[in-house]
Amino acid sequence: MVLAVLCLATLTISLATTAINVTLPSLAVELNADNRDLQWIVDAYNLLFATFVLAFGSLSDRYGRKGALLTGLAIFGGGAVGASLAESSAQLIGWQAVMGLGAAFVYPTTLSILSNVFTDRADRAKAIGIWGATTGVGVACGPILGGWLLESFWWGSVFLALALAAAVSIIAASRVVTTSRDPQTPRIDYGGLALSVLAVGGLVYTVIEAPEHGWISAVTLGGFTISLALFVTLVFWERGRAEPMIDVTLFKNMRFTAASASVTFAYFALFGFIFLITQYFQLVRGDGPLETGLEFIPVATSIAVGSLLGTLLAVRLGNKLVVATGMLLFTTAFLWIATLSESTSYLEIAGQMIPLGLGLGLTAAPATEAIMGAVPLNKAGIGSAMNDATREVGGTVGVAVIGSVYASLYASTLRDSPAAQQLPAEVKSVVEQSVGAAATAAHQFAAAGDAQSAQTVSQTANSAFLDGLAAGSYVAAGVTAVGAVIAFLFLPAKPQ
Repeated sequence: MVLAVLCLATLTISLATTAINVTLPSLAVELNADNRDLQWIVDAYNLLFATFVLAFGSLSDRYGRKGALLTGLAIFGGGAVGASLAESSAQLIGWQAVMGLGAAFVYPTTLSILSNVFTDRADRAKAIGIWGATTGVGVACGPILGGWLLESFWWGSVFLALALAAAVSIIAASRVVTTSRDPQTPRIDYGGLALSVLAVGGLVYTVIEAPEHGWISAVTLGGFTISLALFVTLVFWERGRAEPMIDVTLFKNMRFTAASASVTFAYFALFGFIFLITQYFQLVRGDGPLETGLEFIPVATSIAVGSLLGTLLAVRLGNKLVVATGMLLFTTAFLWIATLSESTSYLEIAGQMIPLGLGLGLTAAPATEAIMGAVPLNKAGIGSAMNDATREVGGTVGVAVIGSVYASLYASTLRDSPAAQQLPAEVKSVVEQSVGAAATAAHQFAAAGDAQSAQTVSQTANSAFLDGLAAGSYVAAGVTAVGAVIAFLFLPAKPQ
């Protein structure tokens, strides 16, 4: 019963990560949101989530994990209700930030409670497999929920559904979950709390803003330099504390470090994939929100199977072999995805999603089990928070990097296209902004009776988008290949 409640809470948070994506076209119209507004509607949630997850994971160890879970769900649910009533993009961005703050309490707490309930490694591995399946499926099924609600009701219904799920989770958790905490009740490490918030928050904010300012601009390089300095300061601060918030010596354990890197690389690839493939379905293939969501079913199913199978195999065969295999499946999937065209059948796309989903399941769940197995039970909250931070940072960096690679190649391909050269200058500048802007321009031409221009704009933009998608897929394949090498070299074969 405890595991079921924790999975429900985890599913609620995971759905929120991607459910908003399919509502972006509607938000652009109804809230008059430009591209930058839409980016921050998505990123405000991730920024607050990643920034505070380490601090809140540590506080849950000290003050009680059940209380942290209920507090986080209440904050998340309240933010979701507020988001459903937002009347401007600024209001929605603010409420998304509140939801991210609540998620930063909930996510690490679910895993830390799980680790304290299931203390036997085999049982814990099975439980983490189910928890990991819930996490991955939630991320992949977010577009399904968002698409169905958007076609049936209005965009605010997506947030009301999340608020309802949070309310049910609160009722169930208050009845079923018992509290646990670090029995040593160490003093609060205020310096560690502040430095972790500033370091992670600074890094994520810099990554989010990098595509806007340029990756080698003074603003971006300055942000990365400050973030690095803060992380170095955090390490030295924690090493000098008798009771640190984060035991940085954990990173000497390669089981912990290599597993954390594997989770980071896996979510880098997953979030980058969802960012690109959602646009491919809706803007290149012309699928509706619900149809787009349903097209994610193969990857969601594969993640569930891979997560359950991965932890079982990890106990028998060791994390090294399972996680490295998962990363190689990821790499194979992205090399295949790079071949997408306008005429690619959905059957082939579903085939591409299967190794991708299995790759995530075989990587993330066993790697999470390895991380939690390396952390003492009384520090499960901060251990879980470190695992969650790697997910969020990896996913945010994945969207920013893969999105930048795609966007730069899209714009350059469009500029060099002979067909684009024939377009009026004002139309060409609009089409270069994004494939969504190109789709809008094509519809306007068609409505005006200029079918030839509409076809030219559509074909040129789609071709440029596919070039950018292929480049982004190759980047993801390269990252996951490096992850496979790291897992194979540094994860222990049979950890005690």
